[in-house]
Amino acid sequence: MDKKKILDAINRALEDKGKKKFVQSVEFVMNFRGVDFTKPEQRLNLDIPLPNGKGGKEPSVVVIGDDNFCAEAKRSGADGTILPAELPALGADLAKLKALCNKSIFLAQPNQMGNVAKSIGQYLGPRGKIPKPLIGNMKDSIERSKRSVRIVSRGKYLPVAHVLVGSEQMEPAKLLENIDAVFEAVTKKVGQPSVKDVYVKLTMGKPVKVSL
Repeated sequence: MDKKKILDAINRALEDKGKKKFVQSVEFVMNFRGVDFTKPEQRLNLDIPLPNGKGGKEPSVVVIGDDNFCAEAKRSGADGTILPAELPALGADLAKLKALCNKSIFLAQPNQMGNVAKSIGQYLGPRGKIPKPLIGNMKDSIERSKRSVRIVSRGKYLPVAHVLVGSEQMEPAKLLENIDAVFEAVTKKVGQPSVKDVYVKLTMGKPVKVSL
């Protein structure tokens, strides 16, 4: 990927941002060729940490686990916790689950993944919100999750990936670093020749095509 061309596309997108009553997100779009996302082994299911974060309000991180695990998670920076005994009631309260799902990233104690799947997996799965097992350094994992974006192939399995890479308030160079991290992670999965074309756009802006 030609970083100079990507940077030029970022600047062009930002120049055309106009005046909005909210801070627009910067988005990166990749179209693919020769990749059949209807095949499970070819689908994208990636959590990609952005080097410079998302440039706005971070999502909350909710950890699912037993008493001791959740207590450690709170000390490590988790915004909320859910005990195993609370999962069935949460699964039955779709309004509460939807509100939590819209603003949160879920992580789970590895031995609780089965309970998660049983109680709320049916709701979280189609939305790409199935928790990742929380292993290793808890503080690092929680911080990494807050600045990560998830790319998941689902629905009609169209040959496209659309992901947030920051906000219009970020410096173009930092947006470039975030885009580079996304591009590297995705092409590691599908191969760079499978990338047909890429675009940079703002939430309300026109896509700016990047010549590869």
